[in-house]
Amino acid sequence: MKVLIVEDELKMSSFLERGLKEEGYEVTVAADGARGWQLASEAHYDLFILDWMVPQISGVELCRKIRELGVKVPVILLTAKDSTEDKVSGLDAGADDYVTKPFSLEELLARIRALMRRPAKVQEDTHLESGKLKLDLLRRHVYIGSEKVTLSQKEFKLLEFLLRNKENPVSRTQIAEQVWDLQFDPMSNTIDVYVNFLRKKVDPAKSGCRIETVRGIGYRLVDA
Repeated sequence: MKVLIVEDELKMSSFLERGLKEEGYEVTVAADGARGWQLASEAHYDLFILDWMVPQISGVELCRKIRELGVKVPVILLTAKDSTEDKVSGLDAGADDYVTKPFSLEELLARIRALMRRPAKVQEDTHLESGKLKLDLLRRHVYIGSEKVTLSQKEFKLLEFLLRNKENPVSRTQIAEQVWDLQFDPMSNTIDVYVNFLRKKVDPAKSGCRIETVRGIGYRLVDA
């Protein structure tokens, strides 16, 4: 998972970078808001950690600009400000969480895990994601973290349908109608074959998602 940290205090940025890398995150650090904005607008990240008081562009303003791009991935604001008014201001700018300094790495990691457990969400109808699994609906690309996964057209449509209905069972009839535009043939195993294709390509250990068989109904996508 790719994380962008925008923090001007060297001790804090080193602490965050080291701690997140030890947990397996791919980390990029910017020392001011202008550099953070440049990085955020040029590349995809799965999480933003922004210090409120960074120079040039403040963390709360950077958060607002990121949201204006249509980016819906989680944003955590770090700050020494702990008044209710400041918290409201940060959340109104589009932040998902607000961490007051000082804090432990364990607390931050717990907050990150909680944000990553949130249901899949659509970004301006161009991206669909859950955990490390990301679908670019415009380019029809699939990524697990930064790794691109090659899918056929039908595999993509099937994965998109399952992800849009995450945690909810979908029947073979629904899949046939939505993915193949056909009436369901109970004697055909086409859907089961394509589900097996996806299971091989979307590794639960890497993506954080797995396709579960729901006996008597069909399938559903759940957290691994």
